[in-house]
Parts: sequence; structure tokens; C-alpha cells
Amino acid sequence: MLTLNHRYRIYPDATQEQTLVEWMEICRSAYNYALREIKYWCDSRKCSINKCSVEKEYILPADLKFPSVINQLNNLPRSKKEFPILSQVPSQVIQQTIKQLHRGWEYFQHREFGFPRFKKYGQFKSLLFPQFKQNPLTNLHVKLPKIGAIPINLHRPIPSGFVVKQVRISRCADKWYASINIQCDVSVPDPIPHGHPLGVDVGLEKFLATSDGVFVKPPKFFKSLQSRLKVLQRRLKRKKKRSQNYEKARIKVARLHHTIDNTRKDFHFKQAHALCDAGDMVFMEDLDYRISAKGMLGKHMLDAGFGQFRTIVKYLCWQRGKFFGEVDARGTSQECPSCGAKVRKDLRVRVHLCPNCNYTTDRDVASSQVIRNRGIKLVSTVGQTGIESACADDLPGAGANQSRQVSQPHKRTTRKSK
Repeated sequence: MLTLNHRYRIYPDATQEQTLVEWMEICRSAYNYALREIKYWCDSRKCSINKCSVEKEYILPADLKFPSVINQLNNLPRSKKEFPILSQVPSQVIQQTIKQLHRGWEYFQHREFGFPRFKKYGQFKSLLFPQFKQNPLTNLHVKLPKIGAIPINLHRPIPSGFVVKQVRISRCADKWYASINIQCDVSVPDPIPHGHPLGVDVGLEKFLATSDGVFVKPPKFFKSLQSRLKVLQRRLKRKKKRSQNYEKARIKVARLHHTIDNTRKDFHFKQAHALCDAGDMVFMEDLDYRISAKGMLGKHMLDAGFGQFRTIVKYLCWQRGKFFGEVDARGTSQECPSCGAKVRKDLRVRVHLCPNCNYTTDRDVASSQVIRNRGIKLVSTVGQTGIESACADDLPGAGANQSRQVSQPHKRTTRKSK
């Protein structure tokens, strides 16, 4: 089963937009009410019965069951009689809100931190419509229950053979989007290693450096607009909350953040396509960039968005039939790609000079070549060595990691130059 998500811009009118905002607030109230039931149940069982305080603890019956997702979903019809406002929202949308809460609760139980929090005003920004009787998409509109047809910019058509399963309506700043979940009953095999390998090293001085010697400068989207953002946030701070002027200033700040996010993502997609054009196998470091974002250069790390870039490269490699691999990141900058010797150098040294083999190149290019060599060694397994060893004969450092097979020259003749 192949599942894809396509995101489109939608343009609801004033009435539809007001309805969507009201539905989000109703779903936020239902989310908070269900979370309060869970917190009451947990707080009532924090201490022994003979030590429970009436003032600070919630006294509930001892035989009361935990408010699981099944119990809370079964209580929704009774809650609609008590709170008639819940009937304005489609029933399945309310159900998905409760399920969303319990997915966060299960995630908290799995990793033992990150208890779900109450949603404040304006923090609930999406609605999920889980199923439809018929295809809700046309060339110009998307049809939603209880709200009707909303104009949509279908900039890329739905591929033939795919069925629309879910539609999520989300709001970013003052713009509305529809994320269409489509499925097709096919199995797509993962790309196999083949062709030209490419190692990619990312950093702050150079956004990326490839093993072929290509450099890309960091664009620094957030830093270039930071002064403008500072002014808008200062104006927002001085406004009275919930007032009309506060809402206008908040939308300006949200628009600027949304612009930064869109430009960064567009840059990442373009660079990922360029990497797929340059090579058939792309290798990157297996790093947790969340740790680097907590250091002294955290703002610059978050501005570059290396984690998002790696995810996009992995997705595009799968989409275009390129092989993507992650290699061990330890010591990539302290190793010579030609002979494999350890060459110690600190961050101030930007040129790699090996004392053993006198191989000289840029520091970041040397790191990307080490990543490429480790990737070739990683995929050089039984049944695949013929292709990888053949494409890596003339590359620096490939001899140490090459398999026993030796590549043969092409038997067909090439055209002679006039």
C-alpha cells in the first residue's frame, strides 16, 4: 500500500473561514475536556487512600475506570446532549480530536516524559476529515461535510489509480491549506545501490559540500529577516491581548515566520533535486541535529534546518529512484579519504593535508569523500559489489574500501571526436 500526502492552498470565503475557526475552538474545548478527565484520574491516584487531601487531590470513585479512548468516544453522544455546541462539528472530526489526544498520551507513556498539555486559545490549528463517501476533490473545489465546496489551487493533479482517504485542513498565519492523503494498492520496491556515489557534508560555513567538490553557501533565511521580525514582535508585545490591533500584529508576525519557513523549504527541495541530478547514490551523516541545536550556535543550526534537509533528500531519492544511505559520523573530518590515516585538525584548519600521502583538498570536501567511502563500504555486500566497485575505481580513497571485484572497461566503442 502506497500512501502519499499532497498539500494544496485553499481559499475559503469569510463565512467558511469563520465556520472553520469556530470548529477549531470547539475541538480545542473537547480536547481540553478529555485531557482534564485524564489528569483528574491520575491525580486521584497519586497517594494512598488514607493520605489523600480533599483540598489538593481529586477524589474519584475507586472503581472508576481510566478514561481510555474507547470510553471517551462512547461518551460523545451523551456529551452532545449536555453541550449542544458539539453538534455543530462533524462527529468524525470530534472523534479524531480525541484520538489525537490519546496518541500523545501513548507517546508520553512510551518515552516517560512530555505529558500532554492544555491547548490555549488559537493553538488548535487543524481539522481532520477521516473518510468520505465519494471523491471530495474536483478541479476547482474540495467538498467538506457541513461546510460545502471550498476553492482549491490544484497545482498538481492527483495521480491516476490513487484514492483520497483523508483531508486535513490547517491554518498557517492567515492562509489555509488542505493536506490530501491518497493511497494506491501497489508495492514500490526500495531503490538498490547503483551508479555514481555522492557524499554530502553539511555545515554552517558551507551549507553543503559534496565529494565532487561542489559548495553551496548558507542562505541564512532567519538571520536576514531577524531585524524585521524583532520590530514586529516588539509591536505585538505592546498590544492588548485579544484586541483587534493585537490580532493584526500577530498575523504580521505569523506571516513573516511563514515566509521564512517557505523559503527555507523551497531551498531545501531545490538542493535535494540538485543532489539527485549529480549522483545515483547519496550518503549523509547519521547525526542527531537536535543536540547541536542546543549549543552556542543553536540559532544558526535551526536556521539551516539540517534535519529537514536530510528528510527531504531521503524522500526525493526514493521518489526519483536514487539510493540514500546514512553512515557513521564519527571522525569524518579527522580521516584522510585517500589513505585512511588519522589527520588531527581543529575547526580553524580549513584545508586537509595528509602527511602520509600528501593528499590536499578542502576540509569539507575531504569529509564528504570520507562519507562517500563509508557509504560505498556500507552497500558493498554480497550480490551488490559489482556495481559499486565499478563506479568507484577512480575516486580518492576508494581503493581501501573496494571489494575484490575489479571493474571492466566498456566493450562497446565510443564515437571518435572530429
